[in-house]
Amino acid sequence: MTPRAKSYLNHYLFSLNESKRRSYTSFSADFLCATEKDANDCAELIVKGEKTATCSLEYWYEQADVSIPEIGHLQVVLNWAGEPQCIIETLEVFEVPFNQVTAEFAFEEGEGDKSLEYWQSVHREFFTQECLLEDMEFDENMILVCERFKVVYP
Repeated sequence: MTPRAKSYLNHYLFSLNESKRRSYTSFSADFLCATEKDANDCAELIVKGEKTATCSLEYWYEQADVSIPEIGHLQVVLNWAGEPQCIIETLEVFEVPFNQVTAEFAFEEGEGDKSLEYWQSVHREFFTQECLLEDMEFDENMILVCERFKVVYP
């Protein structure tokens, strides 16, 4: 975590009472998505309260040897330039095949027209590109790690 992101996180944590502050044990700072435009758009949607969910391929966690997010995790959401935009708290984590993502979850992702059809189209394209980088083919039965979150600090 960069010093700027850590300072932003600490400002939030020290605004809480000691009991609440100590209840948080998992922290990160990152942007969402893989391009400047998408990262900045996602951060803006989160700040506006329109995006309250996100997902990633389970494969990515396995290959990167990164733990799947936990309930209660705090993430400093960054824009592409690395500037903190807000802090989110993970409320729910679940796994589901790509082809079983619901319209409700697609709406919560908050992108485009918020429809399942839009979600499937852009995520199919995104995950296909991500899979190509790993020299594999995207399959609609691939497992996604899905998260629901709330903004806890503007």
